[in-house]
Amino acid sequence: MRMLEILRKFFHFCDERERREFYRSIALGVAAALFSALKIPAIGILLGAMLTDGVRTETILRSLAIMLVSVIGSSLLKSRATALQTDAGYRTAANKRVQIAEHLRYLPMGYFNANSLGAITSVTTNTMDNLSGVSTRVVMLVTEGLFSTAVMTLAVFLFDWRVGLLIVLGLTVCYFVNRALQARSEQTTRRKLSGDTAVVEQVLEFIKGIAEVKSYSLTGKYNRRLEAAIDENVDSNIDMELKLLPLMLAQNAVAKGIDVGVVLLSLVLYTGGRMELLNCVMLCICSFLLTEGLEQAGTQSSLLRVVDTCVDQAADILSLPAMDISGAELAPEHCGLRTEDIRFSYGEKSIIHGVTLDIPERSTTAIVGPSGSGKTTLCHLLSRFWDVDAGRVTLGGHDVRDYDMDSLMRNFSFVFQNVYLFHDTVANNIRFGQPEASMERVIAAAKKARCHDFIQRLPQGYDTVIGEAGGILSGGERQRLSIARAMLKDAPIIVLDEAIANVDPENEQELMEAIDALTAEKTVLMIAHRLKTVRQADQILVLDRGRIVQQGTHDALAREDGLYRRFLTGREKAVGWKL
Repeated sequence: MRMLEILRKFFHFCDERERREFYRSIALGVAAALFSALKIPAIGILLGAMLTDGVRTETILRSLAIMLVSVIGSSLLKSRATALQTDAGYRTAANKRVQIAEHLRYLPMGYFNANSLGAITSVTTNTMDNLSGVSTRVVMLVTEGLFSTAVMTLAVFLFDWRVGLLIVLGLTVCYFVNRALQARSEQTTRRKLSGDTAVVEQVLEFIKGIAEVKSYSLTGKYNRRLEAAIDENVDSNIDMELKLLPLMLAQNAVAKGIDVGVVLLSLVLYTGGRMELLNCVMLCICSFLLTEGLEQAGTQSSLLRVVDTCVDQAADILSLPAMDISGAELAPEHCGLRTEDIRFSYGEKSIIHGVTLDIPERSTTAIVGPSGSGKTTLCHLLSRFWDVDAGRVTLGGHDVRDYDMDSLMRNFSFVFQNVYLFHDTVANNIRFGQPEASMERVIAAAKKARCHDFIQRLPQGYDTVIGEAGGILSGGERQRLSIARAMLKDAPIIVLDEAIANVDPENEQELMEAIDALTAEKTVLMIAHRLKTVRQADQILVLDRGRIVQQGTHDALAREDGLYRRFLTGREKAVGWKL
């Protein structure tokens, strides 16, 4: 049965602790239903007394006691079941968010190039919200409803097997209606969740590109794209409700039909002299509680496909093949890097072709070349953002794949062209790589990175919350904060990827001083287009179409006829331009 498959998938998806909490919640929910059903014998005691020797005080007290046990017991058990269900639901969502985040850390960077940020965001927001709230409630109500209906059906068999068979027949009809409901739900759920993802994607794109949208007067166009995504999402949700409603009503009608059938059959059997009056009355009363859980399960089961799809979406990310991070906790004897005939492709597009190079410890290596020549890819292979397809990369004589990822990353600090700062205080952004660092160390790193003075001018100094992506700071200020962050980490290898490409002239001198302080006595790997940033490098690698076409010092390469000299000539002409 598809419904049971989805429930099993959901519980298997949960972690062990949360799974146990869900199971306890189900057991307590069923127990609460049984306590609630004690109202029936409480009424039966009074009815039996009325039909025989009359109602006495002790009969009333006995019935009242059972009724109190029923009310108090069902309330307490239901409250505890709800608490367990809520705790397990939110813990499951929180744990899966953390697991997804941890898993994303070890995916090749190419995954993020090929996959939409909106899709990932949607899984960690909409999908996890659905799992923690809607899905958890659906699963628990369906499960409890099925169990309580089964218990009530068995109880009816104790009164009269003929009425029990009628209920089984009604449940069979209900099963086939529910199968049709599940099939239709499968058709509509994908569209709904796809619409949810599309809205997230369009909102992110609109917000991230708002400056470009305004500058090119495309506000109306992008508004229409966002509105179209929202309209499609609205339509998909309405379509889902309208298509499921007839089958949900049919399912409820069958459940009500079971109730009516129990009453009619009980009356027929009584009037025919084949059932006692007390049993007839009790079965009529039972009919009001019989399908209460079934209706609840049937109504909620229409959303089980949402549960199924949510679990699949999260599981899809968690099942993506991650890089092998099972290496050893290694500390390199030295921080020299070497590549041996490495090759790498994005899919079927070959990027790096047989590159062999040696980067000695505490040396500076600059990488230059035209756009698309593979400079950034090479740096990413050296720091194992990707794994090579062939050949090997070594750090301190060990293949980088021999390190576990955390011990490898402790050896690298990065300063990228596009700096990302978090919605947090300035101090916490600086100590991002060293969360336990004291305030004194944070300030010392900021001073070395030439950003202490502008931090002091902020409203709350180091406690100023700078907002997502550091929107209140200039490009040069953000860049210097990233250098301070790298300084505090104090890794032996520094990777500079176009670190000053977009810095204004006023900040360039301070930034160069900050980089000099950062790279002192370090192994430095830099990508740069500015001549002054590569002139003093110990070696320069000239890349073209994924191959090293020239290698040497600035002076040696300047004397060679080749790509580097053409690079120098172009820069000299640019410097001589006048307006």
